[in-house]
This record gives sequence, structure tokens and C-alpha cells, in this order.
Amino acid sequence: MRDEWVDRMYEKLSNGNRNNDMGELVLGMRGLLEVLEAMKLDVANHQIRCLRPVLIEDTVHFEQRFFFKRIQQRRVDVGPAREWYRDAERRYAGTISPAATQSFGETAIFFEALCRLIRPSVYEKEAPNTFVFDEERFLKLRSDMLDAVNLEVCMRLYDELERVSRTVNSLSNGFPSHLEEEPVISRTSSPFDFNFNTPPASGSRPSSLAFSSADSVTSSPRSSLVLPSQAIPTSDPNESQAKARKLYNSLVALIQTSPPTSRHESRWASMAPSLAIQIFRFTNAPSDMLPAFEAKLLAHVTDVHGSLFREVEDHFNARLLTDLQRRMREYRGLNGVALFSVATGGRGPSSSRAWDASSADGSGRDDAGVEDMATRLAHLGILHWRVWAQLAYAGEATGDFECDMQSNQI
Repeated sequence: MRDEWVDRMYEKLSNGNRNNDMGELVLGMRGLLEVLEAMKLDVANHQIRCLRPVLIEDTVHFEQRFFFKRIQQRRVDVGPAREWYRDAERRYAGTISPAATQSFGETAIFFEALCRLIRPSVYEKEAPNTFVFDEERFLKLRSDMLDAVNLEVCMRLYDELERVSRTVNSLSNGFPSHLEEEPVISRTSSPFDFNFNTPPASGSRPSSLAFSSADSVTSSPRSSLVLPSQAIPTSDPNESQAKARKLYNSLVALIQTSPPTSRHESRWASMAPSLAIQIFRFTNAPSDMLPAFEAKLLAHVTDVHGSLFREVEDHFNARLLTDLQRRMREYRGLNGVALFSVATGGRGPSSSRAWDASSADGSGRDDAGVEDMATRLAHLGILHWRVWAQLAYAGEATGDFECDMQSNQI
């Protein structure tokens, strides 16, 4: 490529000089400057490539020196960060399991608090100022967790709607005598509340599900469908699983094509009608149930403090912590270059989703997303702890610390 540029530049300069053509000379000089600029960039890229291991290895020491000077100059106040960590100690000191302590070591409380910060139901301003260089990473992790949780919420609502549609179809030949009208249905517990850890056939599923078109405090038997407690005949499990997998992939495609917004809750609110219609297409539910189902889905995916959302979020967070423990056992003893290589080398795009067909209850529906988030969180957390442990969390920024940093300089 460079040889062709040089040949074209030489040809234009030669023709311009031979024919006394100022236009050709100008084009030749322009080509000469382009070649010189490309050569300069080649040298810079070569130097960066050679120095990359040194720069990565020195990341922690550089940030320690940088922030220590700012703390000494009173340009950074680590008081709120220290209080945040003390609060985490009070919150999690008695809840850390022996397995977590063995995996995380002295960072067990820190990683518990770190996982809490990326939960969509937690106020995002709670992150201390020590994460100033990680704000974008935090926003991406929170967004990915919100997407994963709401995807599972959508699939759970699909499971319930599918059960409703099968019941409606079974009633098409007449109303069985064992079904009785229930004029009042309590709103204290959501009809979509269930145990996230149990399969659809377990007793934790609600015995009835009501779609009310009036959205009133009490549901009329004319506008509500009450499901019997008896088991409803199901279709072929393999066929149902294939249909659910296809729906899941289509919902992922809808989410990936949705334009980004500054507030992720608004993004999900705008997607809710499309998601509801897409879910409805995969069931045989009566069309007049669509408005009520759309309202239910909108309420669940936009209310991060709702019982269903929090239940799914809690389970996702537990899976994340479990995978994070495995990552920490692998990464804790690595130096900067090795940590960078294993944490970023073979990682796929974070927006990808994977379906685990072996999980009947949906708990493994997004294992690839959990693994990716655990890898990113472990990488971020290890580097952050190495920089800030003595500066803010587990020590004080003193003169002795400055001497230690100087002795560690490369």
C-alpha cells in the first residue's frame, strides 16, 4: 500500500518537473505529505504495540500516583467513598458465605457492594466518586442487567399467557362445572408473582390469573378469566421449548434494534407495545386480551421496584455472584498483563444472549450474558481494588503510602 503511494507521488513530481506543470507538482507534494503522515502513524502504532505490556502493567501504579496527588491537593475527597465501604461492611459482614470468602478473599465485601451498585433497582447515584473512571462501564453493566432481567420477566409473562391461552382453548366446547366465578380478586399480590427458581409445573405458580380490562381494584368475573387449580394439559415439551426459544431470540432482536436513550426505563416503556405484540403472536390467546396483557407487561418492565422485577433481579444477582466467585479464583493472582489478556481476549459481545435448553425454569436462559457480565465485573473490580484499597477503603493516603508507590515505580 505504501509502495503504491510512493510510486504515485514520484510519478506526479517527475511529470510536473519534466513538463513544468505546477498542478502536477502540487499533487505530488500533497502525496508526499500523505506518505509522511502515514509513516508517522506507522511508527506511533509500532511504539504503542511494543510499549503496550508496560503501559498495562503500570496502570495501577499510575492511577495510584495520579489520585494520591489529587487527594493531597484536596481535589478529590475520599470521605464519601470510605463511608460507602464502611456501610457495605455493616451491611454484608454477617452475610458473606465461607465459599465467597474463600473465592473473594479480602475483597468479599467490596464485590458484594459492587454487584449491588449495578442493580437497576438501586439508585445509580450511590456509586462513590472513586469510580469516576468507570462510570461508562457501570452504565453499560446496569443497562445489560436491566435488559437481562426484563427479558426474563417477558418470558415469564409469556409462560403465564400461554397457560391462559391453553385454558381458553380447553373451554371452547363449554364451561366446566368445576370452574366457579370469583367476583373479587385481591390486588395485594400480583397475578404474575411466582417463585423464580421453580419450574412452571411446580406449586409456586399462582392458581389463578386475571386480566382485567377496567384495571379496577376488584376484577369482575365478566372481564376476568379465573384458571382452575387442576393441571392444564400441555403440548409437546420439545415443541413448547422450541417455540419459547424462537420467541426469546425474536425479543433479543427487538431489543438490539431499539434506539438507545439516556434513561433505560424510557427505552423499555417505548418497546413494551412491540414486545407485547411479539409475545402475543406466539400464543393462541384471544385478541381482546392484548390490551390488558400489554398494560401488565408495561407495568412490570418499567417498575424496577415491583415484586416480580425484584424477584427476578435477586435471582440474576445470585447467579452473577456465583459466576463471579469462579472468575475471582482464576483472576486474583494475575498481574496486569495476564489479567487484561484473560479478561478481554476471548470475550464475545456483551449484547449477545444464549439459551440453555436444559433449564426448564428459565434460570439458565441467559447464561452467556451472566458469564460475560461476571468477567467484566471481575476485571473492573480487581483493578479498582488494587488502586483504591489503600487510598480509600482499607487504609489511609499517608506519606508512608507515597514511599511505597515510589518504590514500586517502573
